[in-house]
Amino acid sequence: MQNTPRRPRPSVRTTPSPQTPAADTRLICFNKPYGVLSQFTPEGRWRGLKDFIDIPGVYVAGRLDADSEGLLLLTNDGKLQARISDPRFKMEKTYWVQVEGEPDEVDLTALRQGVMLNDGITLPARAQSIPPPEGLCERDPPVRIRQSIPTSWVELVIREGRNRQVRRMTAAVGYPTLRLIRAAIGPFHVQGLASGSWKDEPATAL
Repeated sequence: MQNTPRRPRPSVRTTPSPQTPAADTRLICFNKPYGVLSQFTPEGRWRGLKDFIDIPGVYVAGRLDADSEGLLLLTNDGKLQARISDPRFKMEKTYWVQVEGEPDEVDLTALRQGVMLNDGITLPARAQSIPPPEGLCERDPPVRIRQSIPTSWVELVIREGRNRQVRRMTAAVGYPTLRLIRAAIGPFHVQGLASGSWKDEPATAL
């Protein structure tokens, strides 16, 4: 009896097509809640994007940790994905950071000039104290705050994408991060977008 040759399995694309026609290009802005991975499949105690986005053929352009919130971009265009996520393009990313304590101008200057981490010194950044951002929903679960220590908010703008970089930067100057929200990537902003919701944006803005 002859063995029937196995048919090759169809390939599974893990990145968007690099040649998506401009007219068909999609760029999705998603306000990622706390506890959601930057992937469609859930893992362990973390939820996946499939609970919020049911759009075939789009892929994440740059990651955001499960314990962080805010703007996540997805696209079906490979070149656009690379432009957003590749550190060589140094696209600015803006973060709102709730920290334990109240950084002064010396601390903010240190963040601006670059701080030494275990993988080298960070590039110069923009940093300023800000009031609590308006319209933020309560985080679920709530941030654990010690009653004896005040908290404050810092806006930090960086052009790098090291692992957990913002959290490590604030810790390096003595202010642990309690809540981290990515407010913007380049010209795209999370303001006006409810947590867990998404919208299309014109890719021509890049």
